[in-house]
Amino acid sequence: MTGIRLPIRRIEVFCVAVPLVGTGFRNAYTTKTIQKSALVRLTADDGSIGLGNIDPSPGYSAETIGQSLAAIRERLAPLIQGQDAGNPHRIMQAMDDDLPNYLDAKAAIEMACVDLLARRLGIPVHQYLGGAVTENVSFNAWIGIVSPDEAAAEARKWHERGFLSAKIKVGGGIEADRDRIKAVRDAVGPGMTLRADANAGYSVDEAIALGRLLEPFDLQLLEQPVADKDLAGMAKVRRSIGIPVMADESITDHESLIDVIRAGSADIVKLKVMKQGGFLKCRRMLETATAAGMRVVIGHGFGLGVNTVAEIMLASTSSNVLPGLECVGPLKTADDIVTAKLDLGAGRIALPCGPGLGVELSDEKIQRYLATV
Repeated sequence: MTGIRLPIRRIEVFCVAVPLVGTGFRNAYTTKTIQKSALVRLTADDGSIGLGNIDPSPGYSAETIGQSLAAIRERLAPLIQGQDAGNPHRIMQAMDDDLPNYLDAKAAIEMACVDLLARRLGIPVHQYLGGAVTENVSFNAWIGIVSPDEAAAEARKWHERGFLSAKIKVGGGIEADRDRIKAVRDAVGPGMTLRADANAGYSVDEAIALGRLLEPFDLQLLEQPVADKDLAGMAKVRRSIGIPVMADESITDHESLIDVIRAGSADIVKLKVMKQGGFLKCRRMLETATAAGMRVVIGHGFGLGVNTVAEIMLASTSSNVLPGLECVGPLKTADDIVTAKLDLGAGRIALPCGPGLGVELSDEKIQRYLATV
């Protein structure tokens, strides 16, 4: 076979715990005060470097950080030692054959392979994925499960900074959810796109009642209103309310996306490089959703610098991705493990131009935040 060969000579795996800003963030599952993440750094025989990073969230991710790290260290790293990082398809096939599931763990390695190859070629990852269709990307603000007055104040803050869209967490009571979202809409007027996220927290009947209460407030979408496996229930919610429904927790691998499409459970789907198993699998799922006539939201809210840029790169390659990326981890973390922390404070940035992911790990920061599981 011809082409660039990049045998993997060294595999470094780190666990870090990076503090979040303020008192942390509450959703329907938990309140987070730190982000525990896994980092992978591959070195090829020619000295080329590639970076991968996954950021699991308790109660949300299919794997815990401990399970991901164990899978990488004990199964996947020994398996790919010496293999060609320049052929991510072969790497993924070998990992899938050896270990079912564990999409997060595999994504960390695949991400590092793609980064390494793109760096070696001297091109940004978005060019490796087919090319960017935008020069700038915008981001989605967020508002937690707080009082209406607090929600309104937060929304005004984001709007004044330049954010054009925001997600509002809901859960714990549909009337309280209605009051929170009404306060936000009243605070920002019609000029800000609003999303609501239930994190699978409601029954079908509750979700329908919630959707009807929220219809007057011109929401772009209602995210995962019911349990992830209840596709029929989510389809019923979708048919019963006047707000587009987005599937998130229901989407894992490609098969699950097909199940959502066949069940008519959603108008929009949410995808993440980490959760879907890497760039290549996620890009295929993005094309499947596009072919099915479904818009796509990209982003995981607690990503560190490497994973955040990975999602930015992927999102830039499709005009079917909705503006307002949700990969806003750098706004939530008090620090990062890259040498230059991304500044998302104005709600938009110019598309990074690599080569590769265009970010570098800080060995000093890795040592500062090094953690055990």
